[in-house]
Amino acid sequence: MTDLVLRDIEPILAARIRRVAETNGWTIHQTILHLIERGLFASEGGALRFDSAESDVMQAAIAALEGVPNDPGFSLIGRIEMTATIEEGASGFDQSDFERALEDIPVGAKLGTLE
Repeated sequence: MTDLVLRDIEPILAARIRRVAETNGWTIHQTILHLIERGLFASEGGALRFDSAESDVMQAAIAALEGVPNDPGFSLIGRIEMTATIEEGASGFDQSDFERALEDIPVGAKLGTLE
């Protein structure tokens, strides 16, 4: 096996590697090998690049978004005007039933249990 030495690793990158190791219960060595394998697989498989058809679609989408007029209330972009109002209760959703159901959930209960 070949040994690799990595020098001048940014502290933020080292911390991210440590977090991945801790989260998965791996050693730093196992974690770095896993991350290198995954990165190589993604790079060799073309996951990091668009083919020409994907690139054309992405360029068309970007061009379409660039044509959206400036809207000072940007949250309104893409919304349509409601021509009819929905009557209260027409959706079958009752807010008070929902709030009562939330009150019945024990505080601090583990997910999937009713302890």
